[in-house]
Amino acid sequence: MTASAAETHPQLHAEALEALRDLTGRADAAFHPGQFDAIAALVDEHRRALVVQRTGWGKSAVYFLAALLQRRRGAGPALIVSPLIALMRDQVAAAARAGVRAEAISSANPTAWTQIEQSLAADEIDVLLVSPERLVNPRFRDEQLPRLIERCGLLVIDEAHCISDWGHDFRPDYRRLRDLVGQLGPQVPVLATTATANSRVVADVEEQLGVVAQGTSGEPGTPGPTDGTTGVLTLRGPLTRDSLRLGCLSLPDDRARLDYLVRHLDAFEGSGIIYTLTVSAAEDLAALLNTPERPVRAYTGRTDAEDRAQLEADLKDNRIKALAATSALGMGFDKPDLGFVIHLGAPSSPVAYYQQVGRAGRATDSADVLLLPGREDRAIWEYFATASMPSQDSASQVLTALAEAGSPLSTAAIEARVDVRRAALELLLKVLAVDGAVEAVKGGWIATGRPWEYDAERYENVARTRREEQQAMLAYERLGSEGTGPDVVASDPAQCRMVFLARQLDDTTAVPCGRCDVCAGSWYPSADAPPGAADAQVSALLDRVGVPVEPRKQWPQGLDQLRMQGLQGAAPKGKIAEDERCEEGRVIARMSDLGWAVPLRSLLRTDEDGRRIDSPVPRNIGSRIIEVLKEWDWQQRPVGVVAIPSTTRPELVSSLASGIASIGRLQDLGPLGLAADAVPLSGARNSAFRVAALWDRFVITPELQQQIDALAGAPILLVDDVIDTRWTMTIAARLLRRAGSGPVLPLALAQEA
Repeated sequence: MTASAAETHPQLHAEALEALRDLTGRADAAFHPGQFDAIAALVDEHRRALVVQRTGWGKSAVYFLAALLQRRRGAGPALIVSPLIALMRDQVAAAARAGVRAEAISSANPTAWTQIEQSLAADEIDVLLVSPERLVNPRFRDEQLPRLIERCGLLVIDEAHCISDWGHDFRPDYRRLRDLVGQLGPQVPVLATTATANSRVVADVEEQLGVVAQGTSGEPGTPGPTDGTTGVLTLRGPLTRDSLRLGCLSLPDDRARLDYLVRHLDAFEGSGIIYTLTVSAAEDLAALLNTPERPVRAYTGRTDAEDRAQLEADLKDNRIKALAATSALGMGFDKPDLGFVIHLGAPSSPVAYYQQVGRAGRATDSADVLLLPGREDRAIWEYFATASMPSQDSASQVLTALAEAGSPLSTAAIEARVDVRRAALELLLKVLAVDGAVEAVKGGWIATGRPWEYDAERYENVARTRREEQQAMLAYERLGSEGTGPDVVASDPAQCRMVFLARQLDDTTAVPCGRCDVCAGSWYPSADAPPGAADAQVSALLDRVGVPVEPRKQWPQGLDQLRMQGLQGAAPKGKIAEDERCEEGRVIARMSDLGWAVPLRSLLRTDEDGRRIDSPVPRNIGSRIIEVLKEWDWQQRPVGVVAIPSTTRPELVSSLASGIASIGRLQDLGPLGLAADAVPLSGARNSAFRVAALWDRFVITPELQQQIDALAGAPILLVDDVIDTRWTMTIAARLLRRAGSGPVLPLALAQEA
């Protein structure tokens, strides 16, 4: 029989156990299976370890205790790479309970950086927490990181699945940690932790942890041994959670799902999280569910950092019933007694779903987890999947622009030279930086000159894996569709929802939970209910039409850098002149909204070849447009309608404009003219390139000019099918205003946001 770690390291075990009890504040605290094994491997054996354990197991206890014990032995401070500011705040507070002096450097505390740096220099800090993005910061990378590497007593990579392309929450900056690991000497222990890693992710992380520094066992960046006391130790435990009661309820549409939440949210005990797939859905849901007696708040990527901290505290202290949240509230949020997690819309993979539901029931005997999938889920999955993948064309544009510049370029300056939207450009720069093709320096970005090739096979493999994960999520939703109860699970244990999730993470030890709706039948409130007040509340949200669209007020930077026809020598800059600016516009709904976004997405769909489907405006959509016009609180009623000339949906746009003119008794002024060389718009994904593509696209025909003159400065309604970047409406409105029209009011069916 192999001796336990406690038996082979008795003195360390006694010391670590005392520190654990200080950390937890409990005199009877004991290590969970595997916790001390990891501590011993790090502190006494100086190994590299990967811990894959379910949420609530106590991974942070391992690295805080290991850091404390290392410091007692004369080692330098521990460096913990942590993904979220919320996680850092909790970890700093937890460390203090164990007598560990911890500090965090993040975007949330820039005024404290100087003091923290001074404390590090004075050796007054035991643990420094940073985000992976901080490692890219030129000042931190050049001034602080070399000293930290030299003195580092322990490196911890939290949420280590982010290292891997195969992880469900891939973050490019995490991949540079492989280089950081490779700079550490063999005496520096390294710990990676995660609760969501299947075998493929585990193998990938093990390979990156095995990289050794020059002079240890090979050239820089070469893998180290994977067995023996100097190799990577992987401690993997069962990932099932006995406290969670899982369920899935498929309802026909948004109205039914929202009605269900209004009626039954109070039936879920305690406080919890309701996840949505989009920001607008979270905001709408919070507004719908919030009452004085049952506060519900929204938490999204648009929430200010200060407000996030307050919302997290409110939920932890049970001052609110729930947060309606996007994935912005995920890794790092720790409320041990969280009572429930509900999803209004499914995440794109069972692994991501497992990670989010793992927020619940960490320190309670029971917590409820309910999925309410939506018909629009797959379209949202596809959007985010394609948005996160760099393209070869975009990468080539960026590298060429940097090479030709000869000096550092800011992200805004690069955006003016390459046709990539800002969010995608920032992600692409991170990918290229990790691969060594570009580098962040003072003043912006430079090309390193290192050879770089687009790894098409790698990205296709990742894309294929993402598609497989989506299919697995759909399979999870269908579990038990042939019936529920013990007989179903007895014939196929994989029908159990907890077993299904565990097997997605390659945990083969899972057995049926006996608690989920497949094992034990539906435990959640029935969707059948008599009409009541909920009907009016839901209808008020879903039947609402008329979303305001703010006008563009500033020209994009860098237009003078674009040597395109029509802009040479005349590129606009600064503020858009008020007498050339469009007014606030309206759409029925945003494409990411609940309610009317569903029929709008159907109307504005594309065929299998990606071509936009063109048809007249259907009656139900037309009636909603009339409602928008009736509720529009304009200062002066428009007297004419002008259509944006469409090359992809001409019938839809022309029927929309003529229908509005007829019903509203407005003059149908027809469409703007198209330049002779105008072609269907393609590319032009960022603002500068979009403006350049649109600048000379439209013309005022003689017939239209005559009608504008006859209106003598009266307002005009400018109509299109979809508002995306808002530049089409901006450029067209400028043209109309310069031709003598009055205020221009943009109107479209939907907004892509």
